Amino acid sequence: MGTDDKLDAKADQLKGKVKEGVGDATDDRGLQSEGQTDQAKGHLKEGVEKVKDAFKKD
Repeated sequence: MGTDDKLDAKADQLKGKVKEGVGDATDDRGLQSEGQTDQAKGHLKEGVEKVKDAFKKD
């Protein structure tokens, strides 16, 4: 996995966690949803990079 891509995926996950936490604290369902979406996007990016790495090793 490329370092930049890995950091980008982790940044999305962290950003999502923060948004979701703030949404929970302020009872803002929209912000909670955005946070969950950002986390999912980060996990998806991470998965794509792992698949790319698997094919590069062959």
